Amino acid sequence: MEKYYYELQIQPSLYYELFLDLVSSLTAEAIEEYEETIIIRSEDTLDDIEAGIIAFAKELSLAFDTQIECKTTLVKKENIDWIAAYQQSVQPIEVGEFYIHPSWCDKQDGKINIVIDPTLAFGSGHHETTNRCLKAVERYVTKDMSVCDVGSGSGILGIAASKLGAIVDICDTDIVAVEDAKKNFAQNSVEVNKYWEGSANSTSTTYDLVIANIVADVLVMIAKDLVKITKENGIIILSGIMEQHKQKVINKFSKSCEIIEELQENEWVTLVVKKLVN
Repeated sequence: MEKYYYELQIQPSLYYELFLDLVSSLTAEAIEEYEETIIIRSEDTLDDIEAGIIAFAKELSLAFDTQIECKTTLVKKENIDWIAAYQQSVQPIEVGEFYIHPSWCDKQDGKINIVIDPTLAFGSGHHETTNRCLKAVERYVTKDMSVCDVGSGSGILGIAASKLGAIVDICDTDIVAVEDAKKNFAQNSVEVNKYWEGSANSTSTTYDLVIANIVADVLVMIAKDLVKITKENGIIILSGIMEQHKQKVINKFSKSCEIIEELQENEWVTLVVKKLVN
């Protein structure tokens, strides 16, 4: 073990998930999330990643025509057993009937246990978007239902649906996330039916229920694809929506879907919609 390691803290003012996705693609190190801060620790210098994050914030500001600040703090620290310290900081979380915990923690009897070790892909159940999605999955998924998790990340939502008896397909535009999700399915002793690198427009299958925990702008962008792969009277769970962007998502889906439920935690909103019959 090296005597020192580097810690990079990243605090974006907007589009947190986009920054998280970028960080996940830039490093193979474990990523910690704490109070809207992304933390990377490595024995290698993190200068290049910091520069990439700063450049990304500038490009994102131009793309969305809004000022996006991203504070970065890079420090050199004496190397202790920070992996063990990190593991201790990742606590299990209970969401309805689900109990999400890392592999180094014991399961809980009487609950639907989901083992997720925080790695590259987003989704350990702690963030409000994943948390509200799990509540919606518990409420709307039934045995033998066909489900597609679009932008699956760690696979936690698909795993939850599978543990409820659904037949689950997953996809993500990041192949690392797809591979990570497959491993998480196996670790939880459930099967993923089909998987692919890409989005909803890469399949011709239609589903009883579609999950998309992404960000509002992407949900609006792929709305037609999400609706297209949903059966008539099927359910779509839309999440990753900040409260101030909720209405534009509603406006985009309201022509083809009925808004049947809204789940909110802090500033994050999850919408449950039903596809209308033509």
